[in-house]
Amino acid sequence: MTFKVSIQPSGHQFDAKPDETILQGALNNGIGLPYGCRNGACGSCKGKLVSGSIDYGTYSASALSDAEKAEGKALFCCAKPLTDVTIEAREVDGTKDQQIKILPSRVQSMERVADDVIVLSLKLPASERLQFLPGQYVEFLLKEGKRRSYSMANAPHDDAFVQLHLRHMPGGHFTDHVFGKMKERDILRFEGPLGSFFLREDSDKPIIMVASGTGFAPIKAIIEHALYREIKRPITLYWGGRRPKDIYMMALCQEWVKTAPHITFIPVVSDALPEDDWSGRTGFVHRAVVADFPDMSGYQVYACGAPIVIDSARKDFTAQCKLPEEEFYADSFTTEADLAKGA
Repeated sequence: MTFKVSIQPSGHQFDAKPDETILQGALNNGIGLPYGCRNGACGSCKGKLVSGSIDYGTYSASALSDAEKAEGKALFCCAKPLTDVTIEAREVDGTKDQQIKILPSRVQSMERVADDVIVLSLKLPASERLQFLPGQYVEFLLKEGKRRSYSMANAPHDDAFVQLHLRHMPGGHFTDHVFGKMKERDILRFEGPLGSFFLREDSDKPIIMVASGTGFAPIKAIIEHALYREIKRPITLYWGGRRPKDIYMMALCQEWVKTAPHITFIPVVSDALPEDDWSGRTGFVHRAVVADFPDMSGYQVYACGAPIVIDSARKDFTAQCKLPEEEFYADSFTTEADLAKGA
């Protein structure tokens, strides 16, 4: 038995197969819906159930609160229809014709750019090429069926290697291996490209970009793509870290500012120590944005980082700064702990 899923406001319809999530059904039918983690942890796929009944699946309470659920909201990456349903969701152009592949890759280099951050460069087989949009991610396929997601930090035109920024999470199944045992020429398998976090080039609105920690990776890809395409929309980049060393490519950002007058870079540090001799902006990165842009009604925002940063930015930007909800694009980095928080 299949159930018909109708999408508002586009009017698109598709039949969902048994045990198929609404998101997967849409993607299988060439319909792009926004998504990130695909595990009910980041909230990127959140939309509204207009009519019908669904199995909400297993998800993190931080991604879908009881109040939101009572308002009819659902996470389409884990919700499955139990009847014919009508949903309200914005659709995503640009990804429907992509070919998602499972590919082997060889570790080309491992560059330690901070105490706890490695820039990992992967080489694909000579016969393969990964076509992706700047800001998308790949999922490593690990033993025992485990997966780990990382955003690509290189722009599509610079595709000699797939570049990823990995922060060491002590006790983490994958990053303990990367920082402890991995070596050049090791083989890794991944699936990609995935995700709906990428630059919307059909807009001429000025852009605010917010990165926390290694959330800088997809932001870097988007900015380098924009520079390559000679997109002149004003870009204001805020990059937050606990200490200055967490802003591990500060020199690159400063170089962008020198060569591209339409780019502004504002690093923000929350927990600087006296020995850091930090004289720049302090506090939480999203609050620095709120202070500088009290009216975001004419802007687009691209934000990437820890879930608490993304959730706080979405709430404050839309509620306090009049940012249209549909102009907030986000990629929330979920950890193993986040994925374990089922409801």
